[in-house]
Amino acid sequence: MVIKKKILSQIYLEPVWADSLGAKSFCTFVRTPDVSILIDPGVAIMHRSFPASWEDKEKWLAEGYEAISKASKQADVVVITHYHYDHYTDFEESFYRDRLILAKSPNEYINDSQRKRALTFFSHLFAMESLNLSEVMEPPAGSDYPNPLRKIPHAMSMKYGDYEKRKKELLEKGMKWFLARANKWKGYERIPEHNGETFRLGFADGREFSFGETVIRFTEPMFHGVEFSRVGWVVGLVVERGGEKILYSSDVDGPIIEDYADWIISEKPSIVLLDGPATYTLGYMLNRINLRRAVDNIIRIIDEVHPLLILLDHHLLREPKFRERLKKVYERAEIVGIDIRTVAEYYGMTPVVLSA
Repeated sequence: MVIKKKILSQIYLEPVWADSLGAKSFCTFVRTPDVSILIDPGVAIMHRSFPASWEDKEKWLAEGYEAISKASKQADVVVITHYHYDHYTDFEESFYRDRLILAKSPNEYINDSQRKRALTFFSHLFAMESLNLSEVMEPPAGSDYPNPLRKIPHAMSMKYGDYEKRKKELLEKGMKWFLARANKWKGYERIPEHNGETFRLGFADGREFSFGETVIRFTEPMFHGVEFSRVGWVVGLVVERGGEKILYSSDVDGPIIEDYADWIISEKPSIVLLDGPATYTLGYMLNRINLRRAVDNIIRIIDEVHPLLILLDHHLLREPKFRERLKKVYERAEIVGIDIRTVAEYYGMTPVVLSA
């Protein structure tokens, strides 16, 4: 790979792997004079409809894993924004031993499948200290969980004409699903944070961590895509030092939700790592209205932030028509003079979805 020249003076960015390189991932390495951070050390094989042979997909998966393994050796901190296999690895001890792990809380704002994965992952993690997770679990908190729609007023103010009735039905159905999840969270035995000899663990949701002059700031849990997405919740983050910022969106699918674009705009990051809408699901998981929302929100980020670089990758690079789907985004970036590219293009390569 051809390494890009250094963009910022205080923060070094190295995208480790992403979908444009052929396997599902958005793993990113960030280093400042104070700390080295590996974000989302996971990689997964591409879906069956991806236009490449199974042999190539397996090759790219192995290459991605090797790249992440190499990057992990340099990390002081490992970040896990949620429990999908393209964002964490369960289990490779060398990724986590002697690290500070800042992870999305597995105790709340989590769907059933990710909770199950988290229990397995943390069982392996605590076993590194010869601890049985079931014996260190803490009692349920019994917390109340407010209506999450109150935290996204911008999105709730949007009107969609003939789609309004359907939108209301979906939100009502989503709220019932949320309340059922919240009742489960109240009764969950809680996985604890930990400060041991082989690893340290802190839950990141809505918190800020300082390392010398470097600050890592996490969002509160955000929907993984649309409102009440059954896929779960994620945390995004900003790494800041000396007035420079790298923002990592995690999986906000665009962002589709306007308030998540507002967050990015309010941070005014120097570099944005944006996962983009999952256009390969257009017509069954992603509808035209939500695609338009994502396009409009990315254009707002371009116009109002003027970042030095937007790395637009991950979900977006799972089908070859991604540029056509986001034509207005690329046109606006060119007019404004914003450098927007995939991780493959960052390294001077063609995205595999266009060349496979």
